[in-house]
Amino acid sequence: MALDFFVGAKGIGVRRCALGFAAAAALVLSGCALQPRLPTTSEASTSLATQTSRMYHGRFAVQYNDQNGVQRNAYGNFDWQETGDTVTLQLRNPLGQTMAIVTSSPSLATLELPNRQPLNADNVSDLMQNALGFALPVEGLRYWLQPSAAPSSRAQTTLDPESDNGRPKEIKQDGWTIDYLAYAEPPATGVKRVNLARSEPPLDIKLVIDQ
Repeated sequence: MALDFFVGAKGIGVRRCALGFAAAAALVLSGCALQPRLPTTSEASTSLATQTSRMYHGRFAVQYNDQNGVQRNAYGNFDWQETGDTVTLQLRNPLGQTMAIVTSSPSLATLELPNRQPLNADNVSDLMQNALGFALPVEGLRYWLQPSAAPSSRAQTTLDPESDNGRPKEIKQDGWTIDYLAYAEPPATGVKRVNLARSEPPLDIKLVIDQ
């Protein structure tokens, strides 16, 4: 899916977002050989502890198959607020209208839809799977947007050969392939464009982080 679709999103976003709202609750490379890596809990804790509050604002595109196997697409903008172990993800359509608010914490996940009662579950994966028919990797994104592998499972990381600071070019973990397409230009730092793909069930996510 080309990045060009972001430019024309306003013209087609309302109709496609209405059809593909389920995906909107989602919500983020081959320079050298893959290197197996098993992140440790201490590494992950140190990484998260270096910045207890994170905010991202950007654009998303999601391609998925609905319960009937029909391919759907959704586009829009997102705001990510992370404070400690709690993540709040707000999704808006191209016209700026709130489509969904997802809140994930260790003890509870909540999904809020316009003009409907909030839905709750023990974790965000179960909530999104039951309510929307698929689950997005919110917990993984907490680490992948840093960018680093999550501490919960083994990962394969390919480093960017053009980088002097050892930043990732690609991470494969938990059935996902995370491709880092662009980083912010100095003096800014962080991920600029990232694609996430999973084959089963099929799900493709494109993120552009504006700030």
